[in-house]
Amino acid sequence: MKSPKAIICLSSPSRISLLFHGLAIICLTSATVSASYGGNETDYLALLSFKSKITQDPYKVLTSWNHSFHFCEWSGISCGKRHKRVTALRLGSQGLEGSLSPHVGNLSFLREFYLRNNSFQGNIPQELGRLSRLRHLNLNINEFSGVIPTNLSGCSNLEVLSLGGNKLAGSITKEMSLLSKLIFLGIDDNKLTGGIPPFLGNITSMEVFSAGGNPFGGRIPDTLGHWKSLKVFESGECNLYGNIPHSIFNLSLLVNFSLSENQLSGSLPSEFGVMLPNLEWLQLWGNELTGVLPPSISNCSKLRYLEMSNNSFSGKLTINFSKLRDIYTIRLLYNNFHGRGEANDMRFIDSLKNCTKLLELRLYHCNLIGVLPISIGNLSDQLTYLDLAENQLFGSLPSSIGNLVGLTFLALGPNRFKGKIPTTIGKLQNLQVLGLESNQFSGPIPDAIGNLSLLTQLYLDYNKLEGHIPSTLGNCKQLNGLSGSIPSKIKDLNTLSYLDLSYNNLPGNITSCLGECISLTTLNLRGNKFQGIIPSSFSSLGGLEVLDISKNNFSGKIPQFLVKWKSLEFLNLSFNDFEGEVPALGVFANASAFSILGNNRLCGGLATLELPKCKETGNKKKRFPFFILFIVIAPTLLIVLCCVYLLCKKKRNSHPSQSSGNERFLKVSYNQLLKATDGFSTANLIGEGGHSSVYKGILDSIDDKSVAVKVLHLQSRGAHKSFIAECEAWRNIRHRNLLKIITSCSSTDFHGNDFKALVYEFMPNGSVHDWLHSSAYTSKLNLLQRINILRDVATALDYLHNRCQTTIVHGDLKPCNILLDDMVAHVGDFGLARLLGTDLNQNSSTGVKGTIGYAPPEVMTGKRPTDDMFKEGLSLHKFAYMALPDHVVDVIDDDAIVLQSTEANAKKVEECLVATIKIGVWCSVDSPPQRMKIEIVVNELQRILDVLQNI
Repeated sequence: MKSPKAIICLSSPSRISLLFHGLAIICLTSATVSASYGGNETDYLALLSFKSKITQDPYKVLTSWNHSFHFCEWSGISCGKRHKRVTALRLGSQGLEGSLSPHVGNLSFLREFYLRNNSFQGNIPQELGRLSRLRHLNLNINEFSGVIPTNLSGCSNLEVLSLGGNKLAGSITKEMSLLSKLIFLGIDDNKLTGGIPPFLGNITSMEVFSAGGNPFGGRIPDTLGHWKSLKVFESGECNLYGNIPHSIFNLSLLVNFSLSENQLSGSLPSEFGVMLPNLEWLQLWGNELTGVLPPSISNCSKLRYLEMSNNSFSGKLTINFSKLRDIYTIRLLYNNFHGRGEANDMRFIDSLKNCTKLLELRLYHCNLIGVLPISIGNLSDQLTYLDLAENQLFGSLPSSIGNLVGLTFLALGPNRFKGKIPTTIGKLQNLQVLGLESNQFSGPIPDAIGNLSLLTQLYLDYNKLEGHIPSTLGNCKQLNGLSGSIPSKIKDLNTLSYLDLSYNNLPGNITSCLGECISLTTLNLRGNKFQGIIPSSFSSLGGLEVLDISKNNFSGKIPQFLVKWKSLEFLNLSFNDFEGEVPALGVFANASAFSILGNNRLCGGLATLELPKCKETGNKKKRFPFFILFIVIAPTLLIVLCCVYLLCKKKRNSHPSQSSGNERFLKVSYNQLLKATDGFSTANLIGEGGHSSVYKGILDSIDDKSVAVKVLHLQSRGAHKSFIAECEAWRNIRHRNLLKIITSCSSTDFHGNDFKALVYEFMPNGSVHDWLHSSAYTSKLNLLQRINILRDVATALDYLHNRCQTTIVHGDLKPCNILLDDMVAHVGDFGLARLLGTDLNQNSSTGVKGTIGYAPPEVMTGKRPTDDMFKEGLSLHKFAYMALPDHVVDVIDDDAIVLQSTEANAKKVEECLVATIKIGVWCSVDSPPQRMKIEIVVNELQRILDVLQNI
């Protein structure tokens, strides 16, 4: 039986009409598709295939990729005007995850393919080799694995190939040499092996070769000397060994030359600086190079960064730095620059006078011998880091050292300096670290050191100093880091009246000899590692007015002799492990005169302490007739209450500003906040953290104004301290770039549970974190907005650090704690704040403070510091640092950059980006003393804003 066939009957006119009508519809549909896709659906289908391989699209960038729009109007797509074929696919920094569809190889008109900074996985498809028109391929910072496809050689017009920051393995295949038009090759930070192949030298158009961070091994091929147009050669951390071929030094256009952390040996040619006159960045540290550091480096007049540390260079350092007017970093540490038979190795200092941009001079452990010349004072007033430690410098330390007013770090020991420490050192008021140890300084410690109020570390040990420790050293309130035990000879200081050893690392039991310092009026031991009981010898210290032993590990019962000290005005026993009953007499009779927070095993005491009652021990004794006691005590109690009342009245009258400031906070109850937030409804929940939840609400008492109500999770460890810290901080501060607090509430809920909350002004534009990372925010921050925010935050920190009566360290600065109102930034959440100079809010026993991972470059790069890409030694700080100065555009969040109409304007924008990233890098270095001072940050960001606003 034959299969049925379709039969068209043409006998009826109506049917003929219907047939032609159907054919017309088919033709019309075909014409529409043809019109939509330029007569070729290849690109359309290739893009749909690309989309089908995407598993995560957090910013919904591919939502426009649907039938409602022509594919030329899809996000990230550009088409040619004539044929409407895809010429560019740009989807950088969109958080995309998935694999790369091989059908992308069908986009035959594609010239630019940009997927930088996403999370693509799997192999790079071989089919990309079909894209013969492709000029730019950027797959940098993804998770591609496998090998580099051999048939990428089919992309014969390729100029830029960027594959860095992936997991590519294998070796560079010979087919790569067929890319004869290649200008930029970026294969850094992968797992490539097999050495740098000699055949790459055949690509004579090469201008940038970035291959650092691969375990290549092998030698540097001599054939790379064919790259006559090369400007950047970066191959640090590649396990390279052997000599640097002489042909490399003939690449006269080189601007950036970095071969750090390899095993390269041999010496540099004496004409080095003549052969490479355009160098701006020279980084050969961490190798095994020998011989003299060529004096001809002085011909590299454009040099800005010189790092030759950790080699075996020898001979006298004779570089004439006077021509290097743009240099800002000189790192030559760990070499051997002693000139044999020479009287002085330090004459090169004279030539640094013209280096007005110099920020760092590091000559640690260089075996330099000689006298430090007076010309040391002629160095740049921008110099922040001077390290001459571990040398053999002798003679006096020139008083001209006091001219270097920009210094934050000065290390001069061990050396053989002698004579007195010059008093001019007191002019270095930005200094945070001062190392003068292991020299032969004599005489007294100058009083002028007390001017260095920012000092955090001071090393004077192993000298011949004598006399009294100057009382002015008490001005250096940030000094810390003492370790070891308190010496027993302290008992000889029988006239000592003030001893502050707070916030060091002093361990063990306190020496009983301290009890012999009977002239003490103030003893501050807080923030150490002391343990055990308070020595009974302390009972001799009856003249103490202030005793602070908080933040230690003291245990046992509170000594009764503390009750008897009549002169004691303030006692802080907080955050130890005391147990037993709290007395109610002496200093313990006034709740404002002592603190016992954080001792969880105490009981009794004043009712206001709300401690549990102490358990009765032993046999019950006959009840004492308390009415007799009442008759005796009542008159005395009445007198005491009158005195307290008069004293409080006097204090209120003497501090009108504080009183008036407190009156501005209106009172709210638990019930009002419950109503304002609709019962703390989850619909009103706008944020949640470890210690609190934040709700949006409307308070009737302030004209139905929107507020943010931060409710503490009091069951969470540390929440109570967080509340106290925040209240204490807000009581002392007020600034336009700080979140405005309206009031606080300390009460109980309807079940009798403790309830604590803070009420803030509501910020309608959310947090910086939302704008940077949340998919709910479709628009992103532009460049001006980001730098304005950074300036606002820096201004707030400058106020907290330098303009407050009490210096405040925020402790938890991160994008989600920076709130926006009309795009003006306001810093909030002071739950981990620290008030320097008070007994509150110091390092908590609850663990590491702050949020792990935050770093300043986040706002500009748009990358979380905890991003998966930051591993195996790479961090956000290093990511930004490595981009300076020539590749900053590559690390900036794509949404931040707006192309300018003129080349001059574009150059200005790029300079501003470099300056901003440089600030972020300086503010996130590991060592706090090396970080840029916040007041300088404010000025620099304002300068950058001024430039951008005039474009």
